[in-house]
Amino acid sequence: MNKTLNALSVISWIFGLAFCAIGFVNTFWGNDPGFGIFILLLSLVYFLPVNELLMNRFGFSIPKMRIVKILLGIFSLWAALGVGELFDKIELMLNSF
Repeated sequence: MNKTLNALSVISWIFGLAFCAIGFVNTFWGNDPGFGIFILLLSLVYFLPVNELLMNRFGFSIPKMRIVKILLGIFSLWAALGVGELFDKIELMLNSF
């Protein structure tokens, strides 16, 4: 059980960092910084300290609702890759350096 918990924690942190990076790119190199901030805020649900804060503050936690994390992940990927044209924004970011 402990190895499974650690693996899920690592996966959660990886998704959180990936969506945080997607939100960062969309905020500063996109045509809609509000969308980037929205993705940044959605990435917070994947970080374990935020889940503890939610549990202490509001009495619920996202890890108990894994389906919510999965659906948010699918939505974020669809929005960033399809609608948000992430690869074009990454190219803009690389060209600006």
